[in-house]
Amino acid sequence: MNQVDYLRISLIDRCNFRCQYCMPEGAEIDYILQQQLLTDVELLTLIQEVFIPVGFTRFRLTGGEPLLRPHVVELVRAIASFPQTQDLSMTTNGFLLAPIAQNLYDAGLRRINISLDSLEPEIFDQIIGNRGRGKWEQVWQGIQAAYSVGFDPLKLNVVVIPGVNDHEVLNLAALTLERNWHIRFIEFMPIGNWQLFGDRGWVSSAELRQQIRDRWGLTESQVCGAGPADVFQIPGAKGTLGFISQMSECFCDRCNRMRLSADGWLRPCLLNENGQIDLKTALRAGISTAQLQEQVRELLAIKPEINFKQRESGTEGSYTRTMSQIGG
Repeated sequence: MNQVDYLRISLIDRCNFRCQYCMPEGAEIDYILQQQLLTDVELLTLIQEVFIPVGFTRFRLTGGEPLLRPHVVELVRAIASFPQTQDLSMTTNGFLLAPIAQNLYDAGLRRINISLDSLEPEIFDQIIGNRGRGKWEQVWQGIQAAYSVGFDPLKLNVVVIPGVNDHEVLNLAALTLERNWHIRFIEFMPIGNWQLFGDRGWVSSAELRQQIRDRWGLTESQVCGAGPADVFQIPGAKGTLGFISQMSECFCDRCNRMRLSADGWLRPCLLNENGQIDLKTALRAGISTAQLQEQVRELLAIKPEINFKQRESGTEGSYTRTMSQIGG
């Protein structure tokens, strides 16, 4: 088991898109009320006085859509200022990114992942479930802005959905040929949408790699990521290709992360809520940060026993929230 030193922090459970793999059509979403969210002060207290002392040094800000969180630039600046912070990154849909990309970079954010599931505006609209002119174009502007201010390499996340965008794999991979971009292909996951899967509802990373290998060739990259992606490169390309294979090639044994929800629940596994800790309620009740540290250490000790493998039977099990509510 890898050392667990990476915390994904959901800043807000709301999103301005409704992607079918994140918030399935017809799903009833009970959004967190403002007073139920961790405040900025509470979040920074937990990071500085609980998570850093027990060994967390790398942080990723997620959502919902993290750029919907008020004062997000100030939060980035505060987290980046902690001497123990070794890495600070963000995952966003990019729609609100262009106007504040420079501010985020100046505040200390250095790595950013942007969701781009299609290069075709009509398919993009279908996936995000929020039709309207200019959505794809505004996201593309956010990507260009992030690259121009210095986020390099830039990571683009692609959830491959059978029958929707799987025909675009080669076009998306081609973005790495002349740009130092890292395209990450992610197998479609059962997050609140298990009924969509049937016997087989995802395209395996092995199949995607074979498509790319047949077109250009493919070699293992010397660039190693901080997460679960297996990294490859088209010969001569400036960028890289990552494959996240949580469905076909379970990587629980090398998971190095925990997740903090926007309302303060600490979870050891994206797809399993067993063992979760309600840190917000404890903090507001006056429990000392030393006691909270001990609770987190206890959860770290049992993390290897709480994982995605327990869900391979195809049932919903202990998981009750959609991806947007927990932060992927």
